Amino acid sequence: MGDSWERHESLSALAQAIIDRRAILFVGAGVSMQVGLPSWQALTEYMADELELDRDLLSKPDVHYQTVAEYYRLRGGNMDLLGHWLRDNWSTCQEQVARSAAHELLVSLDFPIIYTTNYDRNLEAAFEHHGKPYAKITNARDLTEVSEGVTQIIKFHGDLDDPASLVLAESDHFERLSFETPLDVRFRADALGKTVLFIGYSMSDMNIRLLLYRLWQTWHRSGFAEDRPPSFIFMPRGNEVQEAVLRHWGISVLRDETEEPGRALINFLSGLASEVALLDAARKKPFN
Repeated sequence: MGDSWERHESLSALAQAIIDRRAILFVGAGVSMQVGLPSWQALTEYMADELELDRDLLSKPDVHYQTVAEYYRLRGGNMDLLGHWLRDNWSTCQEQVARSAAHELLVSLDFPIIYTTNYDRNLEAAFEHHGKPYAKITNARDLTEVSEGVTQIIKFHGDLDDPASLVLAESDHFERLSFETPLDVRFRADALGKTVLFIGYSMSDMNIRLLLYRLWQTWHRSGFAEDRPPSFIFMPRGNEVQEAVLRHWGISVLRDETEEPGRALINFLSGLASEVALLDAARKKPFN
């Protein structure tokens, strides 16, 4: 009963922040996989084959796609060609995006700002399909061309249309984790004043864990941690250990116990959309 009530209170707080235009969305790979994009395993196998590595090496727990990409670069692999391979193999299927309930819900929730670590253009395709304008931001120059009232889609790890922008190799990620680029500065400013919802991420992703920790650290050092806007992460399944750590970092976990992660995400977004509609209707209802 307590968990259900706590979840309702958190969902209401998030919905109210969305209504007030004070919520931003941070989207990970789990959302793109809803429309059939391959996992990182496909990219890792491609690089291994190009390098003539034994694929058995990829099953070792200390070998990640970032490390393989770094080795690929060290061996003289053409990173631009790698970016083009990604663009060709991770291209958006317009029909799948058009049928995606998750993407339709994301568009309908009307977040003013969406950050994504995904290279693909599924979010952009969803906005186009549903007739909603957006501005894609990949670099500092794009920040100067944003129009008011248009959803900003900020490609935090680069964009397939610009292979040079992709954060792929291990050193790329280290540079990103320094949090000193213009997009990092922009995100810190946004996150300090707004509620953030993270979806599509695994908590084994050290990049996102460091980002969440840095947000907590910034507020903790400020002396005004109690004034921090609430932030949330959606997880398809509960995990007591992860949730305790995230709570310490000021992140509330919203979850759905549906077995299939894709269905769980749709259930969550649908419930959030319903809560937004309910609160918005109550706000607009005239007093008797």
